[in-house]
Amino acid sequence: MTSKQRAYLKGLAMNMDPIFQIGKSSLTPENTAAIAEALEARELIKISVLQNCMDDPDELARTVAERTRSQVVQVIGKKIVLYKEGKDNKKKIELPPAKKQKER
Repeated sequence: MTSKQRAYLKGLAMNMDPIFQIGKSSLTPENTAAIAEALEARELIKISVLQNCMDDPDELARTVAERTRSQVVQVIGKKIVLYKEGKDNKKKIELPPAKKQKER
């Protein structure tokens, strides 16, 4: 993902409310499954890490992204934004095209 694409997704996520909360029990298999399902439906989601969760939000973001095969767009404080490109027939978000490398 290019920085331009990441910036575009950050802009979209700015107005979103978190749809998941990770709390004291941290990341459970049920949480992971629900997040994966939401990513399939929405492509871009925001997750809130509650105060009673002792895990580092950056570490949680990497773990969730790895388990759901998604990408971490950003982690700000205790908010995580994840993106997973939808299947061709269900794509909802059209990313700006990545620039092609110039040939020398």
